[in-house]
Amino acid sequence: MTNEFHIDTGPVGSALADSLTPEAFASLGGGHIAYVRAIRSEEAAELFPQARLAPGLKLFTLHAADGTPMMLTDSREAAIASAQQNELVTLSVH
Repeated sequence: MTNEFHIDTGPVGSALADSLTPEAFASLGGGHIAYVRAIRSEEAAELFPQARLAPGLKLFTLHAADGTPMMLTDSREAAIASAQQNELVTLSVH
């Protein structure tokens, strides 16, 4: 069993997400919520300047609820496993 939840951010969810500040997101779940996001290596270089990546790669990042990047990997499963090891609940935001 996984601790992954799916949030439908349709019109109501989008309005809620747009109205929450980073501080409000950070306080959600008492610091135990994170999310996984698919990105390209070009964007990863902005979030993780120390990473030396070839262009055009599909990667995954694990972020704290406030958007702080925590991990970069080439596998969605590895990002979720890292969250679970750190006792974080992962959310999939669409």
